[in-house]
Amino acid sequence: MRFEGIASSTALKILSGAMMLSAITQAFGQVSPDEITNPRVKATEVKYISQLTSLHQSIETTRFPYPFKLARYLNAKPGQKGALDSAGIEFVDFQGQMVLKLSGIYSARFDASQLSRNQRASQVFQEAVSTIVRLITRQIPQASDYDSIGFEIIYELHDSSKGYEREGKEALTVVFSREDAFAYAERVTIAERQSILNHSDIFVNGEAFGLALGQRDPLIVEALDRPALRPAEGATVSAPSSTSQVDSSSGVSLSSAVSFTNAVSVTQSAPTFADAMRLQRAFQSQLDAIAAEDGAKLHLAEIAPPAFEVAGDQTLLHFTLKSTLGFDRSATSIYKRAAMSFDLFLAPELRSITRRIPVDQGFDALDFSVLGRSATEQVSGETIDYICPLDSLRSFVANKITTQDLINRSVVLVNGVRITLNLQLVE
Repeated sequence: MRFEGIASSTALKILSGAMMLSAITQAFGQVSPDEITNPRVKATEVKYISQLTSLHQSIETTRFPYPFKLARYLNAKPGQKGALDSAGIEFVDFQGQMVLKLSGIYSARFDASQLSRNQRASQVFQEAVSTIVRLITRQIPQASDYDSIGFEIIYELHDSSKGYEREGKEALTVVFSREDAFAYAERVTIAERQSILNHSDIFVNGEAFGLALGQRDPLIVEALDRPALRPAEGATVSAPSSTSQVDSSSGVSLSSAVSFTNAVSVTQSAPTFADAMRLQRAFQSQLDAIAAEDGAKLHLAEIAPPAFEVAGDQTLLHFTLKSTLGFDRSATSIYKRAAMSFDLFLAPELRSITRRIPVDQGFDALDFSVLGRSATEQVSGETIDYICPLDSLRSFVANKITTQDLINRSVVLVNGVRITLNLQLVE
């Protein structure tokens, strides 16, 4: 190895320092500056690497009401590579704003029939986000080289209404300006803190949300004074800071999805949560019309309205439907139930659904989550996902391919586990 123009002793010190920095970031699950391609973001990450590492340690050792785990890829399944990546703190450049982003999993499990969406979000905010804001403001200086502090926290949601059992996740996103984050950490009263939240960017499952602390119902978003996120002076919009991407088997990176106000899609190798939210805003009126006009006919689940999502390198339009079929799980296999759910319940509805979906080609596939209804209330139902490529779905509706052809080109999951499906099992 050559170090041109540098004394060998100096070179060794630089190499040693780089190795030590790499060892520290690996040991504490911190994003390494070597992964970052954006020069501005990389410089900020290098400047604050010791504080970020210390912050990571503080969060890991803090006792929350429920376990909290930093996570870089929030949708990674247990056992997948992305599920082991705890590098949930990093600087990102989003729409010209330098944002300190923190993402993680809060292991609280809420029952949708007992707590409203606002109550769930409020609890997660006060127990997790507020605690971490205080840790951040103690360890990261309030400097002008970054603009905002953003959080993306997911937690578990259970719904057992109307005889259906559904396990899912909900995502709370909060983006403070730098000044508001530090001010929030110093405020004591609910009224003072609520005032700061009213002009911060807050989303639940990507939908703009008027979080009301300690209340059952949220505030009306349109009545709040929320300025659009504006690019910092002299800054340019760039791609996400981290070069690492997660493939479809590893999970979803939310590295650039820290604020969705007037989000602009950026050119990159894989879509981000921000891209999904851009589509959600663009087609929200159409999705609302589908739910309102055809919701009952299509058996759409009220708790999970149609929504755009990102899974690996694909953007999906997700529908959740409640099956009208009842199964005796002790007498049928998961394969037979999956085949019957598709052939006898979902397939007859595909033509109606496909006619109503947006014609925009900004997404890749439709994910139909079918909530199975157990024949007896003593046995929980199951969720079967049929993830169908958009072009294959249109070919099926046009009678160009068979139901089995469509299944062969799709992904079928039973309670999150992929299976191979032969529709002849219906017979």
